[in-house]
Amino acid sequence: MKIVAAVLDTLGTPGPYADTAPLSLRSLDLDPPRIGELLVRIDAAGICHSDLSVINGDRPRPMPMALGHEAVATVIEAGDPADTLFAPGDRVVLSFMPACGECVRCASGESYLCPNGAAANGAGTMLRGGRRLHDSGADVHHHLGLSAFATHAVVDRRAAVKIDADVPVEIAALFGCAVLTGVGAVLNSAALKAGESVAVYGLGGVGLAALLGAVAGGGQPVVAIDPVPAKRALAVELGAAAAFAPGEEAQIEALLGGKPDVVVETVGRASVLETAYALTRRGGRVVTVGLPNPSERFSIPAVGLVGDAKTIIGSYLGSAIPARDIPRYLGLWRAGRLPVEKLLTSVGPMSEINTLFDRLASGDAIRQVVLPGAA
Repeated sequence: MKIVAAVLDTLGTPGPYADTAPLSLRSLDLDPPRIGELLVRIDAAGICHSDLSVINGDRPRPMPMALGHEAVATVIEAGDPADTLFAPGDRVVLSFMPACGECVRCASGESYLCPNGAAANGAGTMLRGGRRLHDSGADVHHHLGLSAFATHAVVDRRAAVKIDADVPVEIAALFGCAVLTGVGAVLNSAALKAGESVAVYGLGGVGLAALLGAVAGGGQPVVAIDPVPAKRALAVELGAAAAFAPGEEAQIEALLGGKPDVVVETVGRASVLETAYALTRRGGRVVTVGLPNPSERFSIPAVGLVGDAKTIIGSYLGSAIPARDIPRYLGLWRAGRLPVEKLLTSVGPMSEINTLFDRLASGDAIRQVVLPGAA
């Protein structure tokens, strides 16, 4: 079938993206779903730093690639006519980590570390092999198994989690990445205990979701660090005891009466991770979810790992099991404990996508959502 998708042809195009237009909307051919796959209509897709890191070259991927990895969709067709889990019309949140369900990691409850899914994502292919997108006969690579900046997509059935249709699409989309990654980093990766103090570096969509997760999980107190005053104000509105600019770590320690138990780094810079490590108390946990350029190196005094007994935790997809955690987090949203809607900066048509990435790169936006079917 013919679809419209946002395609990136070249890594590292400089901004402003409204002028250089690294993403172009073009008509592509989409193959039908194979056994174990679904054809879906993309209802809404979020603009995330993980997409920006491909555009600016921080996260190299094979080109050309149809971007987008945070989305909610409606099932059109299952590749297996005998599929009893998914039916046409089902609303699904999509996960960007397809899991094979058969490897040791999947069998151990760590499907977010599935090596087969990771290999497919790195190669820009589908989990079950090959590519389903074509431009005048030439293959177009998939972004994280989804390529959600598009009117339609073929996705692995294990990457789809059914949800109730009454959740607004612009909110539901955020549960596929920002909420899974941010909330999961605190509740799953850090295994936050009620009453522990938490500091969050970076207040984009993932960072603010981590803050919401810390508040919902009983973190006390929770503080935030970001250079943008408006984001710091929002953090306080969302439950932070205080928010600080970078370099004000001494004030954090004064407020807490010491260093935090848990520090979450979402910026994606090695220098920020080093600062986060230094801020963490002895015996505390540092959780990093940011994606720095592969050339960056993280440096700490080696003796401190023993002498200070700190733990550094890398958190991918918030150590989440999407089929378990998406309904769980939606339940917290319905109860008013995860006000994800407050993370939304704007909702608009996909035709504005290059301008939206300028806003993201400048720090002006938290979470912007595009509606691929909108004019």
